[in-house]
Amino acid sequence: ATLIQLYAVGPIGSRLPIVMGVSFTFVAILCYIAGTYGYGAVAGAVIVGGIFEGTLGLLAKYWRKIITPLVASVVVTTIGYSLLGVGVRSFGGGYNDDFGSVENLTIGAVTLISCLIFNSMVKGYKKQLSVLFGLFVGYALALAMGKVDLTPILNSGFISVPHIMPVTPEFNIGAIISVAVVFLVSAAETIGDTSAMAMSGLNRQVTEKEISGSIACDGFASSVAGLFGCSPVTSFSQNVGLIAMTKVVNRFTIMTGAVCMIIAGIFPPVAAFFASLPDSVLGGCTVMMFGSIMISGIQMMSTAGLNQRNFTIAGLSLAIGIGSTSASEMGIWHVFPQMVQDIFSGNCVAVVFVIAIIMDLVMPKETAKN
Repeated sequence: ATLIQLYAVGPIGSRLPIVMGVSFTFVAILCYIAGTYGYGAVAGAVIVGGIFEGTLGLLAKYWRKIITPLVASVVVTTIGYSLLGVGVRSFGGGYNDDFGSVENLTIGAVTLISCLIFNSMVKGYKKQLSVLFGLFVGYALALAMGKVDLTPILNSGFISVPHIMPVTPEFNIGAIISVAVVFLVSAAETIGDTSAMAMSGLNRQVTEKEISGSIACDGFASSVAGLFGCSPVTSFSQNVGLIAMTKVVNRFTIMTGAVCMIIAGIFPPVAAFFASLPDSVLGGCTVMMFGSIMISGIQMMSTAGLNQRNFTIAGLSLAIGIGSTSASEMGIWHVFPQMVQDIFSGNCVAVVFVIAIIMDLVMPKETAKN
């Protein structure tokens, strides 16, 4: 999917340095479908839902105008906000029993400081290696502290080829509709990522063709994933933050990373090596990257113009989206149907996107006099 985003197959793919990966957005709804209808219904819903999103991408010219620069900027800002907790969670050790331990915080801090020192001391293109340097220092420290488990590398077998249709797809209309709605949320995130990529990496506005190709790749690649029994894939915001930091937008460079992912998927020892990287090391690097996504969104918002109308739309959509999902543990979404809860209660990006779209459509435009 990443290779298609980079180089495109016809109209499918954005030709931008976008990295694709399995989406967290679908976890709640797919777990519900699997428990209710079985995993075959999951595969069928992903296949059909992916075709739906892919077709939506190809038809972007008919609806693209409703995604104004303001809406895109608010979505990007929210994506950055939503990742802040992920970065801090990784910094403290992830979802392990020793979260927040002195060892994890030390490794995360050393990794982060290493990135900052390297970035401050070197000049020119070498600054682009700051994240890699931090990863190397953090991994070496974690290895010395006994926080790296290398046994899976030796015990995971040598080769593993994915099997097409490991389960027979079942096409349940309720499951398909539910997943198709979530694919709309995924499309919104992809629009935000693609817009932020063009702004932070290329210093320009994203084009309609890039939006169309990006969403089409998102959808059709997800359908292929469904044929292999996998979850849907989508653009990864983490890469947006990395590009905002390094300004490396060379597609060949990103392509080498895609090849590494393919190799890791076929050869388990390679995947096990990547997986052995402690969460606190990743957190030390990503804390800085995720903040830069939020700043990119604010920069886009400034470019869109913060007159009174835009100020109201941005402020209210962020307040409702982030506020309602932050208060989800208080049951603020419990009056809605289960499908609505699964989509919106823990996804501030989806709520912000819907609110921003509605407000941008219904609020009157400001006149030159105003």
